[in-house]
Amino acid sequence: MLSQDYSGGLILVFECSQCGECCGHLGLMWAIEKEISEYTFRVRNEYTGERYTVEVTKDLRSLYDDKDVFTDLPEACPFFRKGRENDLWYCTVHLTRPDVCREYGCWRFLILDSQGKRAGRVMGTRHLHAEDPNLLKIWDEKVRCLTEPDDALWDEKMCEIIRSAGFTVRD
Repeated sequence: MLSQDYSGGLILVFECSQCGECCGHLGLMWAIEKEISEYTFRVRNEYTGERYTVEVTKDLRSLYDDKDVFTDLPEACPFFRKGRENDLWYCTVHLTRPDVCREYGCWRFLILDSQGKRAGRVMGTRHLHAEDPNLLKIWDEKVRCLTEPDDALWDEKMCEIIRSAGFTVRD
C-alpha cells in the first residue's frame, strides 16, 4: 500500500497482520523497570536506556493477565499476547507503545511462492529474509547487484525480477 508523505513523495505504509513474528524476542529489548499502577508501567529499552510509560489497554487487560505466552516464547515482549479465540497476536500496550515500536514495520514486501506460501520478506532497506532457497538464489544472482539509487525505481526492478521468476510480491 502506498501513501503520500509530507514532502509529496510516496512512502510504503505497513499494515500489521498480527502474525506474531515481530515481538517474540523483544523481551530482550524491553524490561519492565517499575509498576506504576496495576496496568501502568515504566519500561526501559535495554539497548538505548530510553524509558517510556506504557499502559495496558482496558479491553486487553484480561489477555495481558494471561502469562502463558512465556511458556513457548520466554523472550517475548512483556506486553505481547496471543488471542484466545483466534490466531492473532496483540500488543496489549498498543495505544501507548514506545516510539521504536510505532516506527517498526516487519516487511516492506512479502514474497509468496507459486502455492501462496511465504517465501521471503524484503526488510528495511534492500535486505531479504528468505525461507525459500530458490528465492535466495535469484536474489543473490539478480537483485543484490542492482545499483539503482532511487528507492522507488529499485523497488520496481526488484519486483519485476522476482515476479518474472514465478513469485508473487505483495506490499
